[in-house]
Amino acid sequence: MIRLIILIILLLISLLAVFRAPAYHLWLLSIGVTEFPVVFVSGTILVLASGFWFSKYQLPGTVAGLMALVLFLSPIFRSYLISRHLKTDLVQAFGQDDLKSDIQPFSWGKFFIFSFKDTVSAPSLNYVSYADGKQLSLDFYPSQLPGKQPCIIVVHGGSWAGGDSKQLPDLNSYLAHKGYHVASINYRLAPKYQTPAPVEDIKEAMRYLRTHADELHIDTTKFVLLGRSAGSQIALLAAYTLHDPDLKGVIEFYGPVDMVWGYSIPSNPLIMDSRKVMNDYVGGTYAEIPQKYHDCSPLFFADKNSPPTLMIHGSNDPLVTYIHAIKLSAKLSDCKVPHYWLNLPWATHGFDYNLYGPGGQLSTFAVEQFLNRVTK
Repeated sequence: MIRLIILIILLLISLLAVFRAPAYHLWLLSIGVTEFPVVFVSGTILVLASGFWFSKYQLPGTVAGLMALVLFLSPIFRSYLISRHLKTDLVQAFGQDDLKSDIQPFSWGKFFIFSFKDTVSAPSLNYVSYADGKQLSLDFYPSQLPGKQPCIIVVHGGSWAGGDSKQLPDLNSYLAHKGYHVASINYRLAPKYQTPAPVEDIKEAMRYLRTHADELHIDTTKFVLLGRSAGSQIALLAAYTLHDPDLKGVIEFYGPVDMVWGYSIPSNPLIMDSRKVMNDYVGGTYAEIPQKYHDCSPLFFADKNSPPTLMIHGSNDPLVTYIHAIKLSAKLSDCKVPHYWLNLPWATHGFDYNLYGPGGQLSTFAVEQFLNRVTK
C-alpha cells in the first residue's frame, strides 16, 4: 500500500509538467519538476523497483509509476524536439553569425549538472544618486575575454516591488565567460516608486557605464537589455522608447507586454494578485488612470525602428500568460522587426533557474546565439 500511495503522489506531481500550477507552492514545485527532471525520474524509478519487495497492489502502483515516469521525462524529450530546429530558426530570424561556437542547444549529460560552477566575481558599483537620497547600485560581471566588449544590462523580476540584482546570477557569469560584460542593476521599486521610474534608472545605468567605459573596458556602441518577468516589461519599454542607437537588442523572459490587456485578464489569485501588483506599479486602477497603463505597455511602442527582440516564454506559465509573447510577436512581424519567440510548452514562470534543465539549456543557447548576431 505504501508503494501505491507514493506512486500516486508522484503521478499527481508529474502533472505539473503538462498543466499550469493551481497555487503558489505548486508553482515553485513545478520549476523543480520541469527543470530538474532527472531528480524526479530517478525517484520514480527507485519506487517502481521496490515492487520486487512489495507484491500487494503491485499492478496499479506500477501503472501509476510508469505514467508518472513518462510525464517527468516529457520536458526532456520535448526540449530535444525543439533543439533540432532551434539554430535554424534563429538564423532565419536574425541571420548567420560569423563566430564559431561549440555550444549545442541540447545535451543529455547536462541534465546531471545542478549548478553553475564558474562564478565570476561581480563588484557592486553605485551608478546613480537621486535628489531624494535614493542610491542605486549594479553588479558588474566583467568579460573574461580581453579588450573592449559589449555590455548586457540585466533587469531583475519581482513584480516591480521586490527582487534585486543578485537574482538568477548564473547566466551573468556564463555570459561573462563568453566575452560579454554584464551589469545587473537594481532599480527603484513600487509602491514608493512607479512607472516610468525604472526606465529612467536604465537610462542612468547606461550613462554611468558610458562614463566609466574606459576603466570597465566596455564597447559603448553595443548594449543589450535583458529582463525577466516584471524586468522584461521595463527592459522592453526602455528598448522601444529610449531610441538609443547603441541598444543593439533586447531579450525578454516571460514578461508582460500589454499592461492594458493584462489588467483585464488577472492571474490566478492563489498564486499572485496581479491587479494589486499592477496598481502599485502604475499608481492606480485601469479605470482611474487608463493612459498610464497604455504608456507602460511595450507593445504599443514597438515600431519599425525597434531593436531586434528575443522572447522566451513558456505555455505553462501561471503568472504571466504566454499570450503576451503572441501579441508582441505579431506586432513585431507587422513592423518587420527581427525577432524570435522561443516557445517552451512545458515551461513555467522562472524556469531558467537551472541553466542545465530542459528550458535552461534551450534559453541559454538562444540568448548566446542572439547576442552573437546582434553585437559581434
